[in-house]
Amino acid sequence: MSEAQTVRLSYEDGARAVELARESVESYVRHGQREQPGSMRDAFYNRTGAFVRLQSTRGRGRLRGCAGTYSESDQLGHAIVDAAIKAASGDSCGTEVGPKELDSLQVSVCIVSNTTLTNDPLEDLELGVHGVAVDGEGRHGWMYPRLPIENDWSPAEFLSRACRKAKLSPTAWEEDDTMVTLFEGQVFREREDGGAVEAVAAGESLEASSE
Repeated sequence: MSEAQTVRLSYEDGARAVELARESVESYVRHGQREQPGSMRDAFYNRTGAFVRLQSTRGRGRLRGCAGTYSESDQLGHAIVDAAIKAASGDSCGTEVGPKELDSLQVSVCIVSNTTLTNDPLEDLELGVHGVAVDGEGRHGWMYPRLPIENDWSPAEFLSRACRKAKLSPTAWEEDDTMVTLFEGQVFREREDGGAVEAVAAGESLEASSE
């Protein structure tokens, strides 16, 4: 088992991350443009992954988009912008977010704090804390950390679903030639009542909807 360097954000940085994601979604949806992070906070120069999740606040709160990466290939500010645009596009859930939906979206951002390449996923996986990324046979798939909490999945089911998302056998995570990476992250989200951005504790469920 090997771990990458840990990245941790303050509440102020997390709140700005959500604001940047919201600005990026609105710029893309309204104008088809890529938002520029501008003068970034110091934390946003860290090279770490980020995920942006968009949920409707109407009805049962269905998922409208979820995208991102756990890798360290880009600066955090740019990773947030890229994830927000992809989450709002048709690439994520099949249909693009429309301008009329913007006022009824809840934006959540998961900032990857560390990653673990594991040889024993079932032992190392902690539900509600870890997301899962699976690589094998030239295919890749990942799943958001809170999905098993929201959907009452066991660790084995979570791993199997990540494998199926990668178009691999449901038991591929047990095979030696499959690489399983666990990633942890800090989650910050907009409040549905329009109040200040809130930090979500590990294990606390976001509004339910599967990916």
